[in-house]
Amino acid sequence: MKRYHWDIYAILEAPQELYFGHEVEINVNRVETVTLEGPEGKVVKPYFSPTKRRGVERRTLLWAPHRDGKTLGEHLECGIPGTCARMEPEDGKPACPICRVFGALRPGEKTVIGRLTHGGGVAIQTLEPQEKQRAMHPSDLARSGSEQENPTPFRREYNQPGLYYPVYNHALSVSEEEFAAAAYAFLNALPRVGAGNPKGARILSDEEFGPYLVLDRYLVPKGARPIISPHQTTIEPALAGFRQAAQQVRGASVENGRAEDPYFTRWVGEAASAELERLAQQFADAYLV
Repeated sequence: MKRYHWDIYAILEAPQELYFGHEVEINVNRVETVTLEGPEGKVVKPYFSPTKRRGVERRTLLWAPHRDGKTLGEHLECGIPGTCARMEPEDGKPACPICRVFGALRPGEKTVIGRLTHGGGVAIQTLEPQEKQRAMHPSDLARSGSEQENPTPFRREYNQPGLYYPVYNHALSVSEEEFAAAAYAFLNALPRVGAGNPKGARILSDEEFGPYLVLDRYLVPKGARPIISPHQTTIEPALAGFRQAAQQVRGASVENGRAEDPYFTRWVGEAASAELERLAQQFADAYLV
């Protein structure tokens, strides 16, 4: 079983307001933000935490529909927090394709270190979160003639629509079969990210570049990493930097969305999307249908 390192680089666009839960103040749910010290002073940016995205991806695998009518998690007897941690077949049960990549924990028994890490999530723009009442209709705020206390309005912050979130997934020393689970999780988690409703993000795309997506498979990292600085606050320079880095591969040129040598392969744009879809189908063929 040949193993590689794998990287996914993408820019996600939120087509609607999203809530990424962080903390609760009195009657207000706050979204998570980060504060940066830049050339122009302090900048506050919305933050899509990689740990939250990781949780959505893992649940996407656990709740995937298995051929026997159960979810994959039910079929494997694996869940959250009760992960199965089966790296190899046990008692006639198959090895777990989820725990092998995402890691697992049986308290007091076994710990499996995950080989998939998540990064990024700092929005390019600095739009302030917006606050909306979500718990009740305004007509319910006053109860005339009632002995009950008037209810307290409950409000929630949302990150505004149209924000761009650079995100990154990195898999360490996994086979193509194992990475197929990560590809399936990445693609299927996109419409399900966010807490509460609404949910969902998409991979940013334009007519010239296609999807802002890069997939690397390698033993030696030979390509420039299309990572956007969290200090960048202007959209076009950030996207231009991503496009430029995506085309930079030492010793090879990107042709038809692909660059390759014996130690490094990169897929860019539509080619990267097609390769992730191929891997996701490989996972579905092996474990779902």
